[in-house]
Amino acid sequence: MGTSIGEILELRETSLDALAGKVIAVDAYNMLYQFLSIIRQPDGTPLRDSAGRVTSHLSGLIYRTTNLMAKGLKLVFVFDGKPSELKAEVIRARSVRRAEARKRWAAAKVPEEALKFAKASTRIEPGIVEDAKKLLEYLGIPHVQAPSEGEAQAAFMVRKGDADIVASQDFDSLLFGAPVMVRNLSAPRRRVKLELAVLNDIEHRLGITHEELVEIAILVGTDFNPGIKGIGAKRALKLIKEHHSIDELLAKSVIEIENAPGIANYELVRNIFLHPEVNTEYELRWSEPDEEKVKEFLCELHDFSEERVNKALERILSSKDIIKAKTSVSQQKIEQWL
Repeated sequence: MGTSIGEILELRETSLDALAGKVIAVDAYNMLYQFLSIIRQPDGTPLRDSAGRVTSHLSGLIYRTTNLMAKGLKLVFVFDGKPSELKAEVIRARSVRRAEARKRWAAAKVPEEALKFAKASTRIEPGIVEDAKKLLEYLGIPHVQAPSEGEAQAAFMVRKGDADIVASQDFDSLLFGAPVMVRNLSAPRRRVKLELAVLNDIEHRLGITHEELVEIAILVGTDFNPGIKGIGAKRALKLIKEHHSIDELLAKSVIEIENAPGIANYELVRNIFLHPEVNTEYELRWSEPDEEKVKEFLCELHDFSEERVNKALERILSSKDIIKAKTSVSQQKIEQWL
């Protein structure tokens, strides 16, 4: 879910060509969720192999990922670790919503309604994550395990210079300090456009700092706190531009903590975003795909079409030269090419 600050952000449209030659740190859970939600039968049923195992996520990884690589994008997937205890209520609420969606899916009378509730029931189970990591390894695509929030890890990797952009649907990566993020990377191009958010641009246009953006998000609500009822992004922006911090809002009695339990833990939430726990001991190494293992895993174990898998592998092999050419043409720093 992330935070609902999108209405005050100005996103710029971009293209895969503009991202060519860049290292993209992908929020893995976010992308897997999209694959599991979108890649379904008309009645909402996910793709399955002959043993009944869900394969929608594997289909998204092999076909969508290779298409992105064929456009010159260099991908690294970042996986969430253990969630913060502050996220427990959000996780519980999501579980309740998904359980209700599954009931409504089962009771749906028409395909369109079934598909809507099926998407809302989407969840990522441990076996799905392990299968995804295995396929990425066979494809020669690196993945990084975060100790906690994947978006925090991805943002750290961009700030460190090991990646250029974070790919996610949520704006949390900006709160974690990602200089640049792209949305809709895994969505079908015919439906939505790629959107780029640049932290420096946002700060300059709104007249705020990164720290103040975090304060705004806390007032609105994040995965770690519910926020203050009745305060949306625009009002939160106005309050923080006038008072700069929640501490000042409280000190001047603009808001009372007794009447705003949704920000009672604001100092803890602020610390999560400004000083997140990250993995500093990771290695990024791209390699040639192990074609035999890919085909054994997808075709023999999960019933994928060998012809389609072979074509995907060909795209990966051809992408090596494309990525190399795009990278050599564009060696600028992020702030120069945006």
